[in-house]
Amino acid sequence: MSRLALDQAQIDRARRSASRIAHQVYDDMHRFTTTTVERATLRLMGMDGVDGDQVPLPNRVISHLHERGLVQHGAASVVAGTMAQHQIGIQELAQAVADGRLTLQRPSDEADARERAHEMALAVCQRIAKQRAFREATVRDAGGEAPTPWLYLIVATGNIFEDITQACAAAEQGADVIAVIRSTGQSLLDYVPYGATTEGFGGTYATQENFRLMRAALDEVGRKIGRYIRLTNYCSGLCMPEIAAMGAMERLDMMLNDSMYGIIFRDINMQRTFIDQFFSRMVNGYAGIIINTGEDNYLTTADAYDAAHTVLASQLINEQFAYISGLKPDQMGLGHAFEINPSLDNGFLWELAHAQLVRQVFPQACLKYMPPTKHMTGNIFKGHVQDALFNVVSVLTQQNIHLLGMMTEAIHTPFIQDRFLAIQNARYVFATMRELHAEISFTPGGQIERRAQQVLAETTSLLAEIEQTGLPAAIAKGTFADISRTLTGGKGLDGVIAKAADYYNPFPALMLPGMNEERAS
Repeated sequence: MSRLALDQAQIDRARRSASRIAHQVYDDMHRFTTTTVERATLRLMGMDGVDGDQVPLPNRVISHLHERGLVQHGAASVVAGTMAQHQIGIQELAQAVADGRLTLQRPSDEADARERAHEMALAVCQRIAKQRAFREATVRDAGGEAPTPWLYLIVATGNIFEDITQACAAAEQGADVIAVIRSTGQSLLDYVPYGATTEGFGGTYATQENFRLMRAALDEVGRKIGRYIRLTNYCSGLCMPEIAAMGAMERLDMMLNDSMYGIIFRDINMQRTFIDQFFSRMVNGYAGIIINTGEDNYLTTADAYDAAHTVLASQLINEQFAYISGLKPDQMGLGHAFEINPSLDNGFLWELAHAQLVRQVFPQACLKYMPPTKHMTGNIFKGHVQDALFNVVSVLTQQNIHLLGMMTEAIHTPFIQDRFLAIQNARYVFATMRELHAEISFTPGGQIERRAQQVLAETTSLLAEIEQTGLPAAIAKGTFADISRTLTGGKGLDGVIAKAADYYNPFPALMLPGMNEERAS
């Protein structure tokens, strides 16, 4: 497809502003850790399970350390030193703390404790690296990647075993990616539920056992049909780093992992989110997981035409946060959506302009394109047409991850037959228009090109303004999604802890070896 005439110097200015914005936040936040980062560290080191009251053991141990003023030094060396002192494993230590039989304290030999923590961290990094290598080998053995746009399909029954049945059926019908929607409200839980779950509202709880069960089922159906089926879950909310850790260990392939979604849409404290997103993205980057960002959600609360520049600005900021955490462009599933009001004249042209603009600004990114939802009315026939137009834009602009639109959007959680029709719609459009992008061109100076240029100019101006005020102030103004949040507001601020001068965590040095040690810690 011919390219839109966009000012590359303008794109470069916008990207430089976004980089400075992201680094301003990182420089302010890297001096802190969170209870969630420390729980994720212990999970990666091998701690799991729950106590007699079903409280996760990582929560019990970090609460114990927090009460004793030890979290500021980092949980890893305290736990590793205690294990060495008492000659016990990490699970035995956790249970003893939960039972009140063991009190944790600073190790007498800090150097030895750090070395032991490093060895434990190295072991899990090797395990995660093997999972990544297995994924890559399986894709090669299956004949390579499926052609894009990948068909991304949601299951959300609340019961992991029913989810598995629906996910396998969807894979056999042609889905490339299965996303297991989390139970409503899980992002606000400051703990991760344990074990296989069969009850959830609007989705299924994200647990390590649920990850393991779905991964095994998709591997089995993938072998049957000769394709690798990717698995997605939601790495956001108050337990963002822990879910990233579990997903890395269980070989998830994608994670919803946005730098601002929890702040804006779940009222999670800004500081907590910025700290947690760095650690979680670092884990995802190391594991070869593709992150999905949440800019599509902005267009459910703000107008898709008027707020288009805020989507692009957020994508550029998300890109820079991702770079800081070690993610590569092909792991950046930057999000956008087909959400312009269908009653707007030339709405299809504006959708095409926005999608092509994003494609050209992020030529190497693994873009995630979301279907119409805000203006779906329950008229299934019109909805099916809206989804078909969305499919056309996706294939024309060569998107990567294509979340299937459902004609029953706004009516109910999709049935298997709804998903089947959505897959058939997309596969028909993708096949019949596969090479159309190479056969048509944009009119120079035409409406599509002028619209893209306008959005780019507004984006560059907005980012320059945010660079001057700072991202927290921009969020407080309601710049994104017309929702305002403050630096000290929201849930989870009590879990933000200033690092001591001798704070230690073994994972940044292992997962981001090129980063300056002081900044990585």
